[in-house]
Amino acid sequence: MRIKRAVNAVKKRRKIMKLSKGYFGSKSRSYRIAREAVMKSQMYAFIGRRLKKRDFRKLWIARINAAARMNGMSYSTFMHGLKVSGINLNRKVLADIAVKDAAGFKALAETAQKAVAQ
Repeated sequence: MRIKRAVNAVKKRRKIMKLSKGYFGSKSRSYRIAREAVMKSQMYAFIGRRLKKRDFRKLWIARINAAARMNGMSYSTFMHGLKVSGINLNRKVLADIAVKDAAGFKALAETAQKAVAQ
């Protein structure tokens, strides 16, 4: 007995058309064009999930650098001072402290400065 693909083919097409809902013009109406658009959009989403990590790290470094310079240090000397003094905070937490708690960041900067001076 041969296998007929009708039901599975319809399911596959329906899945693609559901994913392409909201696209402009024939990208949401024509299966052939919708399939290409969905493949392209999923590729961009895959790449974007990796780029997001880089973008946030760059943002955190920029915020830490700005706060460190307000306290008379460069980013690299601040980070080195924290490492030497044994303070293990990641960049995400440091950036959050820099934005929300200036006094706390100033205390960290003073600790890092003392560690570098020794």
